Amino acid sequence: MRTLFGLGGVSKDWPECTVSIGVFDGVHLGHQEVIGEACLDARENGRPCVVLTFDRHPLALLNPEKCPRALLPLDLRLAKIAGLGVDATVVASFDRPFASQSPVQFFQDVLRGALKAGTVVVGHDFAFGKDRAGDARWLSERIRTIVVEQKEMSGRGVSSTEIRSLVAGGCVSEAAELLGSSYALAGLVVPGRRLGRDLNVPTINLVPIIDQVIPGHGIYAGFAQTPCGRYKAAVSIGVRPTIEGAGFAIEAHLLDFGGANLYGREVVLEVVERLRDEERFSSHEALAEQMRRDIVDARRVLEAANA
Repeated sequence: MRTLFGLGGVSKDWPECTVSIGVFDGVHLGHQEVIGEACLDARENGRPCVVLTFDRHPLALLNPEKCPRALLPLDLRLAKIAGLGVDATVVASFDRPFASQSPVQFFQDVLRGALKAGTVVVGHDFAFGKDRAGDARWLSERIRTIVVEQKEMSGRGVSSTEIRSLVAGGCVSEAAELLGSSYALAGLVVPGRRLGRDLNVPTINLVPIIDQVIPGHGIYAGFAQTPCGRYKAAVSIGVRPTIEGAGFAIEAHLLDFGGANLYGREVVLEVVERLRDEERFSSHEALAEQMRRDIVDARRVLEAANA
């Protein structure tokens, strides 16, 4: 998949294509249906499939106080989109000039002018242009437009809002059913207070690289994708109540890890299943004993998930 940052990177000899438009935060199963429908239309018409997405959520510019936390950083969004058979993704900069375009300007300059769209594929709630004045009906009067209805699973609509709620509540396995994959939290490894090392259960401490939804406080089984490889992990998210004044942290004990220095490196935690609530223990020794049980439980869960 080709990735172009900015509409200025689109060449003048760009061919007519099928275009799917959206933020696609999380690239959940509903988004995958929209993009999949675009790919199908493109193949049937012998032309490329192009996704037009944005470098940020529109509300980050238009109404920051109401902007939801992200489900995925841009690089992980692009990786998931690439896995859907798309030929190219164009990442538009959602800045003031872009946001101020009327529906006519967006249609003429972006869809028809830059991208040479022959068909547009959008989700059921799609709107565009200044003050969201354009919608799928408006588009369909000017270009062939396919609207994909909201996907439902077990009587529940698949949406980024629902997934955010599930993740924040610690229901990561339920969120994974709507995402089509485990929830992924990206962060940089930073020095901590070495509390895990003092308890003979060394951990890495992560600081999220964007304002991403954090799973609810608790202990989780997951995988850590590191520069050294992918490892099973027992993950702690919370305020570490047994340790006086420890404060909030995202920590992961990497199973069977060789101990390479990861400070300053990016690690992606795939949070698979919640093991238990965060608890206060009577002593550091009791905490260490529970951490070792958590590691055993995490290994069991993850080996079963890979079976």
